[in-house]
Formats: sequence, structure tokens, C-alpha cells
Amino acid sequence: MKLSDIMSYAQLSAYTEIALVLFLGVFIAITVRTFLPSRRQELEAAARLPLDDDHVTTPRTPRTPEDR
Repeated sequence: MKLSDIMSYAQLSAYTEIALVLFLGVFIAITVRTFLPSRRQELEAAARLPLDDDHVTTPRTPRTPEDR
């Protein structure tokens, strides 16, 4: 018996359909959440972050044993 015969008798096609439905549901939820008008201000602020020079972050210094 070949592996393809074993897999065809296993009736696994339902799992692929469930995975497809889950993927589409999550994709639609993320798309809707991203393009909601109420999130426009938050997304615009995030888009400006790389160009924002007002807030300078300094790199963290390694902690010494005395600091712990």
C-alpha cells in the first residue's frame, strides 16, 4: 500500500476546510480592525514615529552587579 492510498482513506479533507475558514476569518478580522475609522489617529501617529525627532531615546547601558 502506498502512502497516497493511506492518506486518501484517512478522510482528512475536513481539516483543510476548517483551516481555510479559520484563516479567512482571522484575515477579515485583521483587515476590518486595521481600516476602522476610529483607529485612523492611532495609525497616523504610528506612521510618523520614524520621522519624529522630538523624542530621543538613549540606549540602555549594561547593568552592573551593583545595580541589581
